[in-house]
Amino acid sequence: MSPSHAAKPPRILIVGGGYAGLYTALRVLKKLRRNEATVTVVDPRSYMTYLPFLPEAAGGNVADRNLVAPLRPTLKKAEVITGHVVAVDHTRKSATVIPAAGDEYELDFDYLVVATGSVSRTFPIPGLAEHAIGLKTVEEAVSLRNHVLWQLDKADSTTDPEVRRKSLTFVFVGGGFAGVEAVGEIEDMARAAAENYRNVSRDDMRFLLVEAANRILPEMGPDLGVWTKQKLEERGIEVYLETSMESCVDRQVILKNGVETPASTIVWTAGVKPSPLLADFGLPLGPRGHIDTAATLQVQGFDHVWSAGDNAQVPDLAVGDGAWCPPNAQHAYRQAKVLGDNIIARLRGRRQKEYKHANLGAVASIGLHKGVAIMFGKIKLKGRPAWWFHRLYHGAMMPTPNRKIRVFLDWTLAMFLRRETVGLPEMAHPREAFVDAALVEPKLRRSGSETGRLSLAGGSDRDVAV
Repeated sequence: MSPSHAAKPPRILIVGGGYAGLYTALRVLKKLRRNEATVTVVDPRSYMTYLPFLPEAAGGNVADRNLVAPLRPTLKKAEVITGHVVAVDHTRKSATVIPAAGDEYELDFDYLVVATGSVSRTFPIPGLAEHAIGLKTVEEAVSLRNHVLWQLDKADSTTDPEVRRKSLTFVFVGGGFAGVEAVGEIEDMARAAAENYRNVSRDDMRFLLVEAANRILPEMGPDLGVWTKQKLEERGIEVYLETSMESCVDRQVILKNGVETPASTIVWTAGVKPSPLLADFGLPLGPRGHIDTAATLQVQGFDHVWSAGDNAQVPDLAVGDGAWCPPNAQHAYRQAKVLGDNIIARLRGRRQKEYKHANLGAVASIGLHKGVAIMFGKIKLKGRPAWWFHRLYHGAMMPTPNRKIRVFLDWTLAMFLRRETVGLPEMAHPREAFVDAALVEPKLRRSGSETGRLSLAGGSDRDVAV
């Protein structure tokens, strides 16, 4: 057969470029022989985000661009498509792709990896969708940082006590890793930033952490959870257990335990759920919407589909029958390696391996020089040693040498320079300055809205008060 008539190599389609998707692609590309297969990665973003660093990005300890790994430079031998896979036809082995621009199209594949990750798990709480912000993306982390610093600007500039009270109240819902690390980092940043204001001090601020369970950081065990709660409360952070937020309409937060307060900042970190797109992938789902997989990471009932990471229900063989791997980066990273090896094994007609990994432990930073850690289920660290271990572990796990170096440089510079506390709230509306400049009659006026906004006549409103 001439080269022009040679059969095309099989396509390995990886849906999702997050932790599981990126490392699966890297593993497969590393082991593929020349022309043995092609790898295609589809993700709505052109980069992978290292989620454990989002609280540090919100607190200003890691630059936002340094906690993402661009997919195209990282996966040079793969085809990277920026878009969404919205449906899968397993009979024809075809996926429907909606690209970032242009019409949707069909993409054929021979092997499929589903690694769409997770999204914030929310509840029908009045006002939540309108006023809260999550912490699942780098954009949310940067927006949260800019928003918090803007609240300090407003509080420092106003003479209205109600505006000050609302601006300086920060509510975090969810006492897992994301919530505890976020409130710790943001409180640290706000405390440092307050030194630059004449009319704002840490004593003027109110931080609340709300958790529905009876303890925070449940993965750490009860004693470290209690210790962390005590340390947060020593910093003036109010921690409410066994309660929930019932409403935040008009940014008026009402908790189930009777606490009520206006709050300009409401951060939602109360868990995650699998991507809702999975409902159109024609795959078996578990009771909570995760893809049901075997220990080999193959989807139950399919010999050409695998799944891993937050969207997969993977048996935890290290724990025993009925246990599932928790949705964290530790498992996603290690599952991706096994998954990549199993795809290669499937290509070459070899036996696939089962995924089994004993939990190495957990680490959490609760602000600068403060942290908790548990290793191998026995060794427990608190304070500065845990914080150092947190940085060493996550710094080493950061994808690509380029990003590792940049993150460690950020930390090294922070040892000698003061914390950067500049907020850039106008980044959310970058065209407003140009629109204002282009107005025929740039006359300052106050709009009639109840939020008290200033705008230039004929232009768009700019939010300058609550």
